Amino acid sequence: MTIKDEAVKVRQGEELNIEAVEKFIKENIPDLCGSLEVEQYPGGFSNLTYLVKLKDSVSGMTREMVLRRPPIGAKIKSAHDMVREYRILSSIYPVFPYCPKPLACSEDESIMGCSFYVMEKISGIILRKDIPSGLDFSPAQVRQLCEKLVDLHLDLHAIDVKATGLDFIGKPQGYVERQVKGWSERYRKAKTPDAPDFETVISWLEDKKQPDTDRPALIHNDYKFDNVVLHPDVMLPADMSKNSDKPVEIIGVLDWEMATCGDPLMDLGSSLAYWVEKDDPPESQALRSMPTYIDGAMTRREIVERYGQKSGRDMENFDFYYCFGLFRLAVIAQQIYKRFHQGFTKDKRFGMLVFAVKLLENMALKVMEQSKL
Repeated sequence: MTIKDEAVKVRQGEELNIEAVEKFIKENIPDLCGSLEVEQYPGGFSNLTYLVKLKDSVSGMTREMVLRRPPIGAKIKSAHDMVREYRILSSIYPVFPYCPKPLACSEDESIMGCSFYVMEKISGIILRKDIPSGLDFSPAQVRQLCEKLVDLHLDLHAIDVKATGLDFIGKPQGYVERQVKGWSERYRKAKTPDAPDFETVISWLEDKKQPDTDRPALIHNDYKFDNVVLHPDVMLPADMSKNSDKPVEIIGVLDWEMATCGDPLMDLGSSLAYWVEKDDPPESQALRSMPTYIDGAMTRREIVERYGQKSGRDMENFDFYYCFGLFRLAVIAQQIYKRFHQGFTKDKRFGMLVFAVKLLENMALKVMEQSKL
């Protein structure tokens, strides 16, 4: 396992039209020359992400950029709107330095059959399921990283939507109701014969849905460890590992495709759906995709308490937001699984997602059983 997020050979069936992409990039991003090199980032389950390289004609150095496009066979336009994501980055980048710099966007489907965009590459470390060998955090560093993750989420939620020109991004009025209704409809459309029906969870969410917040905010909708970039200097020599007090710094936030304006507690609930703790049962551990279980990591309860204390928001009914987050994650997994089920992708990881959907239903039912709502 490598420390840095490495691109690899492009998966079969997900190749780019090299000649057309190279022509577009050179025409829209200045001072680039040479032959285009393309690799693919293997992580993630949604949009396809590629590392593209061309030579900088001024410095003579290789310039690395990132190209994003919708997944092959995706029919959920609202969830894979590249032009919208590019507009969001263009508005946020000037006021939120953790956002990648957008470079160029195309709606010309003759290039690769879909819209796509190119952005700067933020070079650093992205944490996946386990901490890679060669990178060793002390419990104090893990705690610090978790606190910074929560605090940066708060900073994101504090961005002035109107002042940044993000009025187009969404309508906060009726947001919670629309989310429950919309994700319920998406699940029913994506359901396959081998998937659970989730109707008990849907009914509970409809019955317990919370009123609109009086403090709507810009929300990321996919904010988690593997969508933030750590400063590369966090890499520690082996002889310093457990004894180092080197600070852990977040330098980037990625994947803004689902960003909108709405209730920030819905955003937090969606984030915590991914947060698997050390003491969670084995069935929950099977869903873990990030190193949230290691010594020093905050618990979900601690995160909710810190968020509430720093934001001044009422967290009493957070069970609803967390249950919704689990359901929403199940819908995303089921939508991806359906593409595999229908043969649109050969990525073997997707074939296992139906089991994750079943586990998420059980987790949501447990939240409902223990909730005081």
